[in-house]
Amino acid sequence: MDRVIFHCDLNSFYASVELLDHPELKDKPVAVCGDPESRHGIILAKNEPAKRYKVQTAETIWQARRKCPDLVLLPAHHWKYREYSRKVNAIYERYTDLVEPFSIDESWLDVTGTLHLFGGDGKALADEIRRVIRDELGLTVSVGVSFNKVFAKMGSDYKKPDATTVITRENYRELLWPLPVTDLLFVGRAAARVLAGYGVRTIGDLARFDRESLGEILGKGGYTLHDYATGREHGPVIPAREMPGPKSVGSGLTFPRNLVGWEQLHTALSELADEVAVRLRKHGLKCTTVQITVRDPAFKDICRQKRLTAPTYVSRDLTEGAMELLRSCWSERQPVRALTVTAQNLLEEETAGEQVDLFAANAIPRRDKLEKLERAMDSIRDKYGHKSIAIASVVHSGEKRERDNQKLPPSG
Repeated sequence: MDRVIFHCDLNSFYASVELLDHPELKDKPVAVCGDPESRHGIILAKNEPAKRYKVQTAETIWQARRKCPDLVLLPAHHWKYREYSRKVNAIYERYTDLVEPFSIDESWLDVTGTLHLFGGDGKALADEIRRVIRDELGLTVSVGVSFNKVFAKMGSDYKKPDATTVITRENYRELLWPLPVTDLLFVGRAAARVLAGYGVRTIGDLARFDRESLGEILGKGGYTLHDYATGREHGPVIPAREMPGPKSVGSGLTFPRNLVGWEQLHTALSELADEVAVRLRKHGLKCTTVQITVRDPAFKDICRQKRLTAPTYVSRDLTEGAMELLRSCWSERQPVRALTVTAQNLLEEETAGEQVDLFAANAIPRRDKLEKLERAMDSIRDKYGHKSIAIASVVHSGEKRERDNQKLPPSG
């Protein structure tokens, strides 16, 4: 018996969440974006009216406004999106315990074993889930219903917004094979260019291509893509509780102005390290290695990493390690366009033991105090927002940088 798999994709998620607080803007073109004053402010999401002007995710704000001069820009509130994502997945779990988040606004559901409890009709159940989310949360979702995960995802993309599409063994050739090959999951531009050289431009072309030849052209991925196109994908829906934890945790930023000097760079590293530390604590993980990636104005990247003296999720430890790396590979006078801090070699908090250094007897009690302090900061941020509390050195340096930015002309 075939499985019954749903792929649920929230429509214009960021924009839809923001519009819950701005219902007066519902019929106007709206986009959620980064800082409009930044040279790299980009569109993160847009609503349906903005889509009619061809506003696209990831394009710059000035490009979007050139298409749509009346575009309303709203700032992003990522804590809201995480909260609504949790609420939506809690609704999915009313219908099955097999819910696999694919991103903050997408999830697969395997309802094979529970469908009989809700009438036995996959399309009717998908429509019911759409209605509940709309009534309870004010959001809309498109749902693909199929016998495997790939076709279910393609179903959710097939018709938007607020729609259900059923893809069966009888109709998938008619519905999916005429589509561009880039519509297939994990077919990027590079693979599409290679395939085009062999006359493969649609999903049907890919499905009819000899599987062994495709493997010779694209390697193991060629076999996988052929299975996707022909409906032979059979990966399980893996609930979040059974998914492996992250292998690394990082945070990066491209700055509105190039940073120059140890003070500015230390402030930036402190902010990024703090974000990484917060995420490590949320996952219950500690790291034993810190890595930095530095980008200069010519887009040249330098990457360095070092092993820490002890497993940690304390932002001060990460900052000190990152700053030591930066001083070893960078000049104070060199401008920095972007920075990334990444925690690697992760360990579960309970198993992240620390070898005692007899010549640094105060190190462990000091770290325990810092861990308690930063966990207390996490609690305050969860209740009052991420910016409600910060490390004092970051705050003071940020205020100084703001004053300096008001005095100096923008850098190139």
